[in-house]
Amino acid sequence: MWNFPFGPEQASTVAPRVDALYYTLVIVSLFFSLVIVVGLAYSAVRYRKGSKASRANAVNDHLPLELTWSIVPLIIAFGLFFWGAKLFFDLHVPPRNAMEIYVVGKQWMWKIQHPEGNREINELHIPVGKPVRLTMTSQDVIHSFFIPAFRIKQDVLPGRYTSEWFTATKKGEYHLFCAEYCGTSHSSMIGKVVVMDPAEYEAWLDNNAQQTMVSNGAQLFQQFGCQTCHRDNDGPRGPSLTGLFGKTVTLTTGERLRADRDYIRESILNPGRQVTAGYQALMPTYKNQVSEEQINHLIEYIRSLGREKLAGVKE
Repeated sequence: MWNFPFGPEQASTVAPRVDALYYTLVIVSLFFSLVIVVGLAYSAVRYRKGSKASRANAVNDHLPLELTWSIVPLIIAFGLFFWGAKLFFDLHVPPRNAMEIYVVGKQWMWKIQHPEGNREINELHIPVGKPVRLTMTSQDVIHSFFIPAFRIKQDVLPGRYTSEWFTATKKGEYHLFCAEYCGTSHSSMIGKVVVMDPAEYEAWLDNNAQQTMVSNGAQLFQQFGCQTCHRDNDGPRGPSLTGLFGKTVTLTTGERLRADRDYIRESILNPGRQVTAGYQALMPTYKNQVSEEQINHLIEYIRSLGREKLAGVKE
């Protein structure tokens, strides 16, 4: 795909598709603007006051012409709509094999953690050619995670998770920005994405190895005494968390929810809002006791429960 000389480099699988749609919109807009402006200018000059142009036999209506200028733009608009909708859905549905990385926005930095335990600030190391899914939340205000070379941008919101994904196609370093005004030092909330060969990335993981998110989550689970109520089997004080992630949960209100990241996060911070059917609202809130990073660790630990052995923790 041809890259606009004044635009950012195309460094992801989706970048050429985004550019193609963008340039098509620009060309179509310029074409119709030019047709309208030239037509207006020609008519204004030819039929100006005092001109000798004949005004006899003026056409008041012309059905073929009216149908043409209505139907042709409608077809073009629908074509652009479906093209954009397809691209939008592709941008928001990551492949099943995408590696997952957590991002926490904070005034004024990006805090990034890999499931293997590696932590970064204002840097994101990834392998080339591997789909990457970012699960993001904010510790304070609204931020926006923007990598121009990848043509991806997603708001990062406090109190909930958002996500975006990409597959880098070229090795190198690329700019990372916050694209949402987030306070005094917004302009300094910048970083870089480092795209590496898979072997280099594995070596980087090994050289910067730390305790995995699952292991950290297991320690927090014990530290806060969660096992007192949430054991391997459903108990009188709380349901089992084994195999919970992704299941449908029925609440005391009769509402049915999917146990995703937002559900688990809300259950940790506001447990009285969504009590599982058959249980009482006994669980205390852990608001202001756990950080966003610790919540991510707990979520990864709960995700691991009921699966095969992962990162040294029996799940």
